[in-house]
Amino acid sequence: MPRFTDHAGQRLHYRARGQGECLLLVHGLASCGAHWELQARALEAHFRVIIPDLPGCGASAPLASQCTIADLAALLWSLLDHLHVSRANVVGFSLGGAVALEMALQRPDAVSRLALINSLAAYRIDHWRKWLEARVPPVLIRLLGMRRMACLIAARLFPAPWQSPLRRRVAAIVGQVSPAAYIGLASALEGWTATSRLSRLRSRTLIIAAEHDYTPLAEKMAMAATMHAQLVVVRGSRHGTPFDAIATTNACLLAWLLDRPLPAAERCVSDGPGDRLAPACQAPVLHAPPHRAPGGIGLSGRGLGSARTAHTP
Repeated sequence: MPRFTDHAGQRLHYRARGQGECLLLVHGLASCGAHWELQARALEAHFRVIIPDLPGCGASAPLASQCTIADLAALLWSLLDHLHVSRANVVGFSLGGAVALEMALQRPDAVSRLALINSLAAYRIDHWRKWLEARVPPVLIRLLGMRRMACLIAARLFPAPWQSPLRRRVAAIVGQVSPAAYIGLASALEGWTATSRLSRLRSRTLIIAAEHDYTPLAEKMAMAATMHAQLVVVRGSRHGTPFDAIATTNACLLAWLLDRPLPAAERCVSDGPGDRLAPACQAPVLHAPPHRAPGGIGLSGRGLGSARTAHTP
């Protein structure tokens, strides 16, 4: 059931479903909470799943100026406080992974299990790939507009011919994003780092990394080792792992959250042309209310291993 809450003048839209321990799902850049539908169906049988739209995204109010990742994390804690949740499991994808990690660092004893999908502990530009990801999209948005930019994003995420339903859906959703929201959230991500604070982390942590993600796999492996986290590498997956590796993502999250063994490495692969796309990928796009700026999408990956004995693809 969709609901709204207000905190410090920020109106936040969220969905709540299922019962049990609280599980918060945080979406990526140019996305919204509805993108978690592929995972929520599997998770709601075991958890009380809370799925917010970040500011500027979905049906939430527009993004405030000069918003930071710490602000977003504090806002989501205010949502959980409003719901009388003192302890939660948190899963974040891409930008949402940064917000999830920041939440766990703001309240180290309040996050039981943490799962980060295609995310890093810092996005400050220290690698040419990060420079490209930070600098090229704003230029293309100004030159082409969000709808054409959305088509480029979708084609990059899902290049295979059989992935055309995914491309169409993602292009339609990202095309609705406000340029201001996209650039504002991307700027917040670039200005954030958690590398010097990782020793504060108390959560049991899982990192899911795509084999072909936009940022180096080696950096995620090093991050997993520093955080004493388990690492799953999804072979064949690109940045949109929750979408192009649905079965692997769901199996890993369920195993991690329910304290079960993670899937074997050979089973951690992206979906193939013989796999049936989930109905959510083929469903019509639901447009955000016209007076609110929609926003954000994230990305993902393939494979499995432990941080201490991480397996390369």
